[in-house]
Amino acid sequence: MQITMIGSGYVGLVSGTCLADFGHQVICVDNDETKINGLLEGRMPIYEPGLADLVLTNIRAGRLSFTTDLASAVKGADAVFIAVGTPARRGDGLTDLTYVFAAAREIAAAIEGFTVVVTKSTVPVGTGDEVERIIREVNPTADFTVVSNPEFLREGAAIADFKKPDRIVVGLEDERAREVMLEIYRPLYLNQFPMQFTSRRTSELIKYANNAFLAMKITFANEMADLCEAVGANVLEVARGIGLDNRIGPKFLQAGPGYGGSCFPKDTLALVKTAQDYDSPVRLIETTIAVNEVRKRGMARKVMAAVGGEMRGKTIAILGLTFKPNTDDMREAPSISIIQALQDAGCIVRAYDPEGMESSRTSISNVHYARDAYDCAVGADALVIVTEWDAFRALNFERLKTVMNKPLLIDLRNVYRPEEAQRHGFTHVGVGIASR
Repeated sequence: MQITMIGSGYVGLVSGTCLADFGHQVICVDNDETKINGLLEGRMPIYEPGLADLVLTNIRAGRLSFTTDLASAVKGADAVFIAVGTPARRGDGLTDLTYVFAAAREIAAAIEGFTVVVTKSTVPVGTGDEVERIIREVNPTADFTVVSNPEFLREGAAIADFKKPDRIVVGLEDERAREVMLEIYRPLYLNQFPMQFTSRRTSELIKYANNAFLAMKITFANEMADLCEAVGANVLEVARGIGLDNRIGPKFLQAGPGYGGSCFPKDTLALVKTAQDYDSPVRLIETTIAVNEVRKRGMARKVMAAVGGEMRGKTIAILGLTFKPNTDDMREAPSISIIQALQDAGCIVRAYDPEGMESSRTSISNVHYARDAYDCAVGADALVIVTEWDAFRALNFERLKTVMNKPLLIDLRNVYRPEEAQRHGFTHVGVGIASR
């Protein structure tokens, strides 16, 4: 099929590349000429494991191309995906749909023949209705239908998530779109990955409900971690104990410094705003947001309590800046709040991240960026693991001890067992693990 993907950011680039890898002819469109030229030369605008190789493979095979010319890309397409950014609007937290509606207007002016317009971007309930209204207003004679097809991609595992999904959700109001969407996802459908066809508004809400529930699950685990520390229990064992219940499951029960990234903070807030607009408040999600914000700064207080005494002039080494491993995404990363709080207390901060140091420079200042974990630890009064990169899972404690002022490991991701660090002469402070 002829597919056009408008937006060559995280969602658009991963989705377009994977669809091309299925055998479709895909054109990815972006109005950023520098980004498009970079992609044509094999330079990725984001870090995602395996993506660069997959892009190059499909470019060479002639299935994937990139352009800034939206009109020519849309003409003759069987399906046009809208995968542009939908950031939270400053001030009120509502989803900014400027790019979505602008794309709809440009599509309307270019479509020829029956076209399925697919919203891949995460959008509030009712956005598909407005996209349809805009296209009809701009081009009253256009033969099209608007479909909702939310993405469920985890940064760092996006290619696997696209090719081996838990499910594919398609919201439609026109049955003509069903066959087009089945053909697009035919390789997955043949492999018996479930496709859920539903109404457009239901599909839009599924995405928000999905992310809000996962954010709530993380926050629940974090609150249980605090309780474990207070009562002398172990959150790792609590999480395992409840995760073995198949009604709950083990995923997203890892206690830590709070959730971040491009999806959970934005989507939970958007769901709250939507619920308020419809006078149907979602109190659990409101509380989840509030608890998560407090937790990030609370992790800095945990570090300070472990170090003890006057913090001014103390050196704290931070391992991991991105909100999760295998990405360079710094959006709403817990490290930002933690570092800012430590700096407010007068600490000197050294930091290292395998992929996120360049992108962190816009959100963090006055930080010494190190070459690796051991350079980061030089002169440190505490070593803090904030993001659980694989590179931090087998640290040489003896080497660390020779360069640090104090052998103190504050493990905000519970990467190490306390006894393992203690065997090497380190004091270990974890999350949800009571001090003995």
